[in-house]
Amino acid sequence: MPEPQSGLDRRMFLRATAVSGAALTVGGPAIPSASATPSASAAPGGFPSYAYVRTLLTPSKLKYNPTGEIIFPTIRGVYDKLANPLGRYYLYYAPHDAPGGICLAYGNSLEGPFTEYPSNPIVSNRWDPHYSVSHVSSPHVLWKEDVKEFWLYFHGENTTTRLARSKDGIHFTYDKVVLSTSMMPAGTTETSYARVFGYDLPSRGAHYVMLFMTNNTTDHRDIGWGWSADGRNWTFAQTPLVRHSDVGAVNVGGPHLLTRGGSAFVVYNKDKASGGDLMITEVGKDFSLRKHLGVFYDSHSSAPENGRAAAPSFGTDHGVPYMIYEAGERLAGSIAMARG
Repeated sequence: MPEPQSGLDRRMFLRATAVSGAALTVGGPAIPSASATPSASAAPGGFPSYAYVRTLLTPSKLKYNPTGEIIFPTIRGVYDKLANPLGRYYLYYAPHDAPGGICLAYGNSLEGPFTEYPSNPIVSNRWDPHYSVSHVSSPHVLWKEDVKEFWLYFHGENTTTRLARSKDGIHFTYDKVVLSTSMMPAGTTETSYARVFGYDLPSRGAHYVMLFMTNNTTDHRDIGWGWSADGRNWTFAQTPLVRHSDVGAVNVGGPHLLTRGGSAFVVYNKDKASGGDLMITEVGKDFSLRKHLGVFYDSHSSAPENGRAAAPSFGTDHGVPYMIYEAGERLAGSIAMARG
């Protein structure tokens, strides 16, 4: 298998590295840099300090709006992967509550605007003969360079994470279940909100890492993780990567992997009652470190965040780093954009 370049082709990797030589995200459409643009201050770990710019998607303005809420954005650059894309960037998102539905919007800049795909949802809560569930949600899309496919990881129910595959990023073929509560310790009640990143762990024979939210009978959500050689077949750690109690939260979730200076970092959100901020923990090159670095992004009390930022996805457009994220109270927010 060719060495993964964080879900990017090699040209994009080299172009972004030449700009910064600094921080890299893995699994994203581009590589946010700690020094791509000047910033008054830096986030922990030397990453850019992001500032809210505008809202990109609001449920009330969408044609497909079954529940009045949307969550979990994933931004992917497709202009260097598809011959005739709808736009330079594809933005995946979903309602959470039943029936959910994996949705797509497209645009030519991470600044927006984004246009809703007219035939949403592109994946629904019923897919014969594979499943029929109350809802599907939390889309995370990985560009799989070795097979030239978009791999979509999504949950439905909250106990099960599934994989579907596509050549064009719009029309998907069902593959398999990749994670479920049955693969975790007894008493696990949720395994959802998964993101997958190209990342080498030689000691584990792995080229991919999965981060996800896990819950159990105590009803406190933590960050779990797993590793894989091929992105389809997984081994999962039986203890959390980040515990809610590590950072003084009731719940943590929405994890994303970043890398910088030869080390790996996990960015994730606290629940609103615990502050509603994005936090960052350094886990080290081999995921053996647990260094909690504090607040990565301080959510604002004013709209649209209203005290909560969550589920970040990262990208770079013309050398400028961006963060696309949930803004607002859970199940009552929008998809927003911040610039570094």
